Amino acid sequence: MSGPGNSSSVRRGLTFATGLVECLCFAGAVFGWASLVFVLKTEGYFNSLCINSTEANGTQVLDCGGQDEQFSLVFTIASFMNNFLTLPSGFLFDRFGTTVARLFGIFLYTMGCLLVAFSSAALSNLLFPALSLLAVGGIMFLMTNMQVGNLFGSRRSTIITLYNGAFDSSSALFLVIKLLYEAGVAIRSSFLFLSICSFIHLLRTFFLLPRRHIPYPLPDDYTYGITCGKSKTLTLEQTPSNGNALKATEETPLNKDEKQEKSFRECLMSRFFVWHLLWLSVMQLRHYLFIGTLNPMLQRLTEGEPSLVSQYTNAFAITQLCGVLCAPWNGLIMDRHKGKPRAEGESEQEADLRASILSLALTALQCVLFSVCASTPFLPLQYLTFILQVINRSFLYGGNAAFISLAFPSCHFGKLYGLVMALSAVFSLLQYPCFALVKGPLEGDPLYVNVGLTLLSLLAFIHPLSVYLHCRKLTSQRAINASS
Repeated sequence: MSGPGNSSSVRRGLTFATGLVECLCFAGAVFGWASLVFVLKTEGYFNSLCINSTEANGTQVLDCGGQDEQFSLVFTIASFMNNFLTLPSGFLFDRFGTTVARLFGIFLYTMGCLLVAFSSAALSNLLFPALSLLAVGGIMFLMTNMQVGNLFGSRRSTIITLYNGAFDSSSALFLVIKLLYEAGVAIRSSFLFLSICSFIHLLRTFFLLPRRHIPYPLPDDYTYGITCGKSKTLTLEQTPSNGNALKATEETPLNKDEKQEKSFRECLMSRFFVWHLLWLSVMQLRHYLFIGTLNPMLQRLTEGEPSLVSQYTNAFAITQLCGVLCAPWNGLIMDRHKGKPRAEGESEQEADLRASILSLALTALQCVLFSVCASTPFLPLQYLTFILQVINRSFLYGGNAAFISLAFPSCHFGKLYGLVMALSAVFSLLQYPCFALVKGPLEGDPLYVNVGLTLLSLLAFIHPLSVYLHCRKLTSQRAINASS
């Protein structure tokens, strides 16, 4: 007969594996927008915005700039909502726990799938609420799953970054829908199937995740399940004789040093938070503009050849699958010091921060290289652009969540993660005026905007430099204290 330890290990393994599948197959689908746009254009969405125009040589052409702009607006709003509504989602998660947050997220995701399923060329505007609901529901899947890293101690950052990589890779879901569409499966059938899958999310919520939160550091006897919540001692086999006893056990703080931790306001006003926000915002803007304008860019570089546009769109979507393979590299970089002896007097948080410097700097460097390739109007080079984009995106979002988890108290994780995503979302709204600038005054040539964004992405190097200077200051203080 298997003991409690074996049961706990199996449960944790199932929680990790099913969470990975959930993030990989559902959470970040909205970022596969380029694949879905190809299908929606074929279906005639926003087709009324295409107009006949005459070129200088007298040739009649169909100008679909208005259609492209509308699709770009749908993605701009969805990506904004994906980040901005992470703030109330974070407060909801911190205040009411995993079950409430996930039930809300599942509801939003299901509604988004149903709206796409019942949209049509005549009801194209349904895409605006539909994609936003899919984005917000997906980010809540990710947020509630990232705490699973707390179950695995020394591999915490690796698990967090792996889940973020799976979130990125799930953008390939829309590629699957595109391929099914080309094979004869209606877009409505695909999205109805996705809405039915919400039943699986509900099962995970009640059987493989805690009602409240997974604490960190993890108590030795911690368990969870359908009724366990945050209790350190309650197991599935133990049922209190009255509800008040259960409530008292669940509300007992697991962190004895909680009163000594920084307040939410102190975290918010810290130099780490400000520079981290800048680090995320400038790189995220670059990625969002690239994804939102990928289809028109390919149309321009291929001179509108449909087979080439489809080929490069598929190549982009396939590379997104590699996000789940790239992201753990970042986690391993951040966890590489675990298990090694620390310097005398060095705290675990200081060691974590020191290990994060390489990750933060490497992510910024990747973004600059990706931006340079994306700015070069040479079609075959875009294969390299796609590879750099997925690697950088995996490092960016995995590193974002991992840094917040190690630099700030875990009791504020949901709020700080939500706030940094919300504020970066406001910054990302600049993608739409950038798109309008390219379409208008620049007459479709994005070179100057791309160069500007490449220069802007250099600001991301301020964050790792700030963390490096902070760690060096702490080392100097330890040296002075040791010599005195």
